[in-house]
Amino acid sequence: MSFFTWKDEYSVGIREIDDQHKKLVAMINELHQALANGKGRDVLGNILQQLIDYTGYHFSSEERLMEKYDYPDYVDHKQIHARLTDKVLELQKEFESSDVKRSIEVARFLQDWLNKHILQTDKAFGPFLTKKGVS
Repeated sequence: MSFFTWKDEYSVGIREIDDQHKKLVAMINELHQALANGKGRDVLGNILQQLIDYTGYHFSSEERLMEKYDYPDYVDHKQIHARLTDKVLELQKEFESSDVKRSIEVARFLQDWLNKHILQTDKAFGPFLTKKGVS
């Protein structure tokens, strides 16, 4: 069973964003699986870095769409992304300077955050963009 399972309720109705969310879910699962299998620090660090890089790409995609279609909560949403980015980078530094068990906290944090972010924040802009003709 997966650590984090994609559910239809996570769909925001925008294929590009849904596909990116699914990839983030898969990457969080990959990190968790590596932890469960006792992979070494280098493997875990590499997966975590890929996850951080892809999250940045995903945030840019969302922000580009919100800005292009004048989403009214664009500034607030962008600030939420910035806060998460800061938190994840802080967690990454802690992982690099502590034992590997710290990365389980990172995986749990990312799972919880992505779940809440999709269901609350991202679900709000999906219908807005759909009304603008984005699918």
